[in-house]
Amino acid sequence: MLLLDINSWWQGMDLFEKMLWVIALLFSTMFLFQTLFSMIGGGDVDSPDAIGDADDFVSDDDGVSTQYFTVKNLIAFFTMFGWVGIAAYNSGQSKGIATLLGIGAGSIMVLLMVLLLRNVNKLRYSGTMQMKNALNQVGNVYLPIPAQRKGTGKVHVRVQGSLHELDAITDDPADISTGSVVKVTAIVGESVLLVTGNF
Repeated sequence: MLLLDINSWWQGMDLFEKMLWVIALLFSTMFLFQTLFSMIGGGDVDSPDAIGDADDFVSDDDGVSTQYFTVKNLIAFFTMFGWVGIAAYNSGQSKGIATLLGIGAGSIMVLLMVLLLRNVNKLRYSGTMQMKNALNQVGNVYLPIPAQRKGTGKVHVRVQGSLHELDAITDDPADISTGSVVKVTAIVGESVLLVTGNF
């Protein structure tokens, strides 16, 4: 009985309304699957061929670029286009008006998704330590630091909210012993701190 009702309902529509229903149902299903895969992490793929150190790239990463023409945006556009088109056409609007309203609703949906992605991207925080954030920090010497850059010692310095053990050198005229308090004055190379005990 239900199949007969669905069949009579389908046969009662003109071609334009049938197209709207096909678009709405097809893209709504795709939107649902896309949402489910996003929630269960189906979009994360680890390639066995991937090589390299991710930390080398994080500092230069600008995040996900804001693009208008993506598969997700296409699905969202046609989902809204279909449903708004059906609602407008069933409320007595002409095919042209229903199409324009559908295009407008789909475009607004894409714009909202782009704005949302842009704002979420601004909240992104990289936990990778940036050596420049160690400048002017105060720490404790863990391994003695030879005077006038004659060798390398180690210091414990709090950077970006966590304690790190880092290589350190000094321009001070005397060695800096274990347990001394030092201040970071510069970064030498990429990962060595220049410290002083005279501050």
